[in-house]
Amino acid sequence: MTRQCEKCGFVNQDDYDFCAKCGNPLIEGVQPKNFIIFKPEDVKINKKALIISYIITIFLSWSGFIVGIIAKNTRMAAFTFFGFFLPFYLVQSRHPTIRKHGFIQLIISLVGVGLSFYVMLH
Repeated sequence: MTRQCEKCGFVNQDDYDFCAKCGNPLIEGVQPKNFIIFKPEDVKINKKALIISYIITIFLSWSGFIVGIIAKNTRMAAFTFFGFFLPFYLVQSRHPTIRKHGFIQLIISLVGVGLSFYVMLH
């Protein structure tokens, strides 16, 4: 058995309470459920935590480069991969500002790791 919408005339399945085409209630007295929409722009960003994340990312991703310049013939550049953890975590955020800072930190990490391996291999 099917239900026909009084508003648009669309034929709906029997177990539908609302029209699949226009959303009109098919049964009298049925109210649609209200949903609360979370907007990530309303969330305040902790700037201190963001600055600390930049410091940690720079320290971890550039440490192999600095140690490689100071102490020749070292394999410390392999540890600079730890500098990728925090940016990859931030890139996965739903908040656009946090995601933007994650991409910036990812670029900083890529440059630091690239220079670290350049120093290690030359």
